[in-house]
Amino acid sequence: FCLSTADVTWCNCCAPRLLCSSGRVPPRLVAARCDGRDRAPPNGRPGRRRSAIHRGCYYGGRHVPQDYPEAAAHFRRAADEGHLGAQCELGCCYRDGKGVPQDDREAARLFRRAANKGHAGAQCELGLCFELGSGVPQDQDEAARLYCLAAEQGLANGQFNYAFCCEEGVGVPQDDAKAARYYRLATEQGLAVA
Repeated sequence: FCLSTADVTWCNCCAPRLLCSSGRVPPRLVAARCDGRDRAPPNGRPGRRRSAIHRGCYYGGRHVPQDYPEAAAHFRRAADEGHLGAQCELGCCYRDGKGVPQDDREAARLFRRAANKGHAGAQCELGLCFELGSGVPQDQDEAARLYCLAAEQGLANGQFNYAFCCEEGVGVPQDDAKAARYYRLATEQGLAVA
């Protein structure tokens, strides 16, 4: 998922499960179960952007029937309002053809929109687009640069991808010490590195 803790302070079923060191969901993230209806955030003011993300529960089928077109529509609404996580999620919908026609160029455009504003998940996704030449011209240097940006923000997948680039010399000079450092950072977050 491309959503952050800011999106789960009032609905923890719309974003990845975030665990504290005890292995439980932190109490501040515990909220009522999602039934797909709009809810106001704790401040009592209507939360259109969060509401649209909240409705993204349709993507994973969390507490409501799975409905990719419905999820994509809600991600679109939040993305249009400037929500970076929704832009990234909608990009994933287009990349995978879930709820919208498969379109690598539109996916890359959405990833770029969020990545340019510093969203680590979008930076990692856009890096993959550049690495594979999916929706954008293939550019290993740009892929490595984007992975590095995501890695420096602490994103485990970004750390892993950047470590691979360093290990293999893809888009950056080959550097085993740097590769080991980023692989270690990724595994410390629980990412299984084979």
